[in-house]
Amino acid sequence: MASRSPPMAPYITVVVLFTTISAVAAATGYRNHTVGGTAGWFFNATSNTSATNYSSWASTQTFSLGDYLIFNTNSNQSVILTYNKTSYLNCTTDDSDNDTFIYSSESYPFNESLTFPVPLTIVGPNYFFSDANEGVQCQHGLAFEIEVQHGLGLPPSLNQPPPPPYIEPPGPDSAQSPPITVAQPPNSGGFARSADLRVVIYGLGAALLVLQFW
Repeated sequence: MASRSPPMAPYITVVVLFTTISAVAAATGYRNHTVGGTAGWFFNATSNTSATNYSSWASTQTFSLGDYLIFNTNSNQSVILTYNKTSYLNCTTDDSDNDTFIYSSESYPFNESLTFPVPLTIVGPNYFFSDANEGVQCQHGLAFEIEVQHGLGLPPSLNQPPPPPYIEPPGPDSAQSPPITVAQPPNSGGFARSADLRVVIYGLGAALLVLQFW
């Protein structure tokens, strides 16, 4: 399923890649938006409050295809991107929902600094939230909605057709067990590319969801 948390490479990989993306974005007209500005993407579990009003922050920005949202956070929060308004309003993820993508920090120690670059690849409403603490973070403000405009359109690196799904070769007991198909992102050129960027960031073979500008 497309919303599964991918394994991640060391944090330094994300930092280096983010630096490369920043330089290319400045040269091409696409923009990077640091979510929450200097407040970052954080939640205070003691007071049950988010670090800032993310809806207010989003209202000051203009978002277009090919831009990136940069989530400066730590392993205490997650980053969920969904096009499903019901999932957003309920602060939950659903394994049957192919319109939801999870940037997880589960494999990291508590409170470890992380950066998640997320490309914008679909025009229209895009919803973001953290589902940590069983949705409590989202319910108390760690969530926002944006409207993505067409702008310059997707750059070539984010506008490729998705690869075919991987099918595991049959094993010795294949008569009893059907081949396993690994789920792919929706047939959106943008999200196919975003999956490629997850390969670079997280060390998968398949983010960022991908802006392979380097």
